[in-house]
Parts: sequence; structure tokens; C-alpha cells
Amino acid sequence: MAHQKPALNSNSNFSVEVIILKIILIITLLFLVTGFITPLVTLKKFLLIEHTFSVLSGTLELFTENQFFLFLLIFSFSIVIPLLKIAVLFKLLYSRQTQKPSLHKFLHWMHLYGKWSMLDVFVVAVLVVTVKLGAIASVEIHYGMYFFSAAIILTMIITARIVKLAEIVEQNNLNHEPE
Repeated sequence: MAHQKPALNSNSNFSVEVIILKIILIITLLFLVTGFITPLVTLKKFLLIEHTFSVLSGTLELFTENQFFLFLLIFSFSIVIPLLKIAVLFKLLYSRQTQKPSLHKFLHWMHLYGKWSMLDVFVVAVLVVTVKLGAIASVEIHYGMYFFSAAIILTMIITARIVKLAEIVEQNNLNHEPE
């Protein structure tokens, strides 16, 4: 008979923490969606022209202005990858098996590279806009920026904690393997 190793959420020592992580992940998803659709910044040009945009509206504006490279960059790293990362975190938290090699590799990849995918590109984009418009416009930050940033930080924290829990479960499995 094959010995099935326990999943991350089946170990009784971690069940409360996994439930808390699931709740925080749901809140993170809500923060991320709110950050996508709520006002992020307002650009005021020459005290007469004012333009407020969100992540989604700004991304779509790049597309309509034929800025395809910037559109793909911002869309990929600020929208698609964060959503995929949250989907994978949900899958990991609801998974019945944590011992698959591909799962371990993906956990490692998410931990090392995932934290940079959202934050760096987004901050660089905002800084570029701010620097380029500094002489002719002012930039006002809105609550969408805070929701989006909170979602990024929470995703990084959840990822790090899931990686740590998976390592503990793996170590426990190695210590309890039949010889």
C-alpha cells in the first residue's frame, strides 16, 4: 500500500494558521481588485487639466494610445501575474497533496521571483510618470494606490508563510517516513 504524505492543510498543527491564511488571501484578492478599479493617481497639468486613473483605466489608455509595449508590461506584471499568483496560492491552501515535485518548484519560484513581479514594475511606472511630468504637472496619490500596495505586500507575506509551512510539513514527513 502506498504511503500518502499529508497535505499542508491536513496537518492539525497548521489547520488554524491555514484558515487564517485563507481569510487573509480572500482579503488580499478584494484589495487587489479594489486597487485595480479605484482611482490610483490624479495628474494635474497647468492647474487646468486634471486626469484621474486606476490601474485598469491607465492600462487601457496605454492600449488605446498604441503604447503596446508599456501596455503589455503593465498589464502582465500589474494585473495578470498578481491574479495568477493569488490563484496559485488558493490552490496551494486547498491542495490535498504538497509532495509533487512541480508544486515544490513552483513554490520556490513564487517565493524568489513573484515578489518582484508586481511591486517593481508598478513603482517604476509611477516614478517614470512622476519624473516626466514633474515640471509641468503634479501627481496626487489616491486610495487605490494603498489598496493595490497592500495587496502586493499581503501576497508576499502569504507566499513566504506558505513556503515556510510547506518546508515544515516536508521536514515532518522526512522524520516520520517508514524505513
